[in-house]
Amino acid sequence: MFTSYYAKHGTDRNAVAISAKPPPWYVGVTYPLLAPSWDMIKGVKSGGMSEAEYTAQYLQLLKKRGASPYRTMSDLGENAILLCYEKPEDFCHRHIVAHWIESELGIVIPEISLIKQQTIVDELFTF
Repeated sequence: MFTSYYAKHGTDRNAVAISAKPPPWYVGVTYPLLAPSWDMIKGVKSGGMSEAEYTAQYLQLLKKRGASPYRTMSDLGENAILLCYEKPEDFCHRHIVAHWIESELGIVIPEISLIKQQTIVDELFTF
């Protein structure tokens, strides 16, 4: 399982939208169980909610919905790319999801674009 954002991997066959609303052009799989609420999105975007508050509220929302890392992996599979809008360096719920799954299942869920960047760098150093 990986994470990324729509602009980078929105057309990938393994893409899975976990945002409250995917872009209009997105035609892939959606998994609303992991989507944050609109109130949470507005709160963090407006600065009315800290990242720590957002994270705590988001994890409570997942619990309330009955989401679990095991269920997520079972439903989506190991090649799923969890997507939302934010760039890799920005605060985002997909990073919370990745950490949540990693801590429960003991696996690593990397940002796929960072893997590709590292692969390119590694290839440049093999001469």
